Amino acid sequence: MKIRVGVFFGGNSVEHEISVISALQAMNAMDSDKYEIIPVYITRENEFYTGEALRTIENFADQPALLKQCRQVIPVKGKGCMELYKYPFGMFGNKACAVLDVAFPIVHGTNVEDGTLQGFLQYLGAPVVGCDVLASAVGMDKYVMKTILKDAGVPVLDCVRFSRYEYEENEQACVEAVEAKFAYPVIVKPIDLGSSVGIKIGHDRDGLQEAMKYAFEYAGNILVEPAIMQLREINCSVLGDTEQAIASACEEPAGSDEILSYKDKYMSSGASKGMASVKRKLPADLPARQYALVQQLAVTTFQALRCNGVVRIDFMIDGATDQVYVNEINTIPGSLAFYLWKESGVEYKELLDRLIKLALKRERENKAIRYDFKTDILKGFSFGGAKGDKLGGKMGSKF
Repeated sequence: MKIRVGVFFGGNSVEHEISVISALQAMNAMDSDKYEIIPVYITRENEFYTGEALRTIENFADQPALLKQCRQVIPVKGKGCMELYKYPFGMFGNKACAVLDVAFPIVHGTNVEDGTLQGFLQYLGAPVVGCDVLASAVGMDKYVMKTILKDAGVPVLDCVRFSRYEYEENEQACVEAVEAKFAYPVIVKPIDLGSSVGIKIGHDRDGLQEAMKYAFEYAGNILVEPAIMQLREINCSVLGDTEQAIASACEEPAGSDEILSYKDKYMSSGASKGMASVKRKLPADLPARQYALVQQLAVTTFQALRCNGVVRIDFMIDGATDQVYVNEINTIPGSLAFYLWKESGVEYKELLDRLIKLALKRERENKAIRYDFKTDILKGFSFGGAKGDKLGGKMGSKF
């Protein structure tokens, strides 16, 4: 019997379209002899739809027409599985239109990749592929990520962070705080976005203020860190769990500007290929010692953040000093970083199979954990009053 895999994609995120590309790539590569693939598209309004029309990328050019070919559903908790119920509910007939054994989120950005969707899916009872709620949330918040990695001895750039409230209350104080800590140029980033959205370099005070205003268009919190001008960006993927993890080949993507932009990543040579379309050196042209160091730091980062499944970790090398820094982690990388694993000898179909097996392994491990602690605490407990609805009543005998 085939394992029923629900692939969740889309969502209310600035990386919505990239999620569509990544998900369709994965569904097309998944072993259809082993898995029954059920697409579950999340609209920007967080509505869920399923249907075979969702597996053809050309259909997404006209979303209203696409959704008319699909069925709106609501995920609900079943017995050891997740069910998709038809919505709106009918008076009669079977409400379930699909049953999922495994949930496979292939989503990018805030509101979906940051643990929000993972927690929702986990609560509904099916094994979830990839990072759990905590690892997803930590991986999305660049400041929290840096804090944990510093504690693990992983090199990261120092930074300062600001909330929109702080900035609007006293912009001058924020600018002066940056200038007191760093020399120009500096780079400003939304604290919880990927795909290079909202990022700018400030070469002076005017540039810093412009970059901060721009970043706050995309996030409520931002961070500022030194800009490395002799920059080499190196990416490495990691596959596994906290027990065992391995690093992929390393790549060096080629950008056309001071930073690798959204356009460089997804629109340089065919958006339908997602991150697989980026111009890159693969494998990266690094000395053997430095190549091995990047792979080692990638695995250390993966396990320090308690990740699971496949991630991509982006590194920065300062050409002036040869210092290697972890820049950020993508807990659900664009195209699931399959191109890095192909270079490492792992075909996409095998990568997807390993990810599903890791999810099932974690589910077995979680079932061995006790989540109940039986007590008699509610026996004889009362707030006072015949109906227990009077404030100020006496506590029961246990207290």
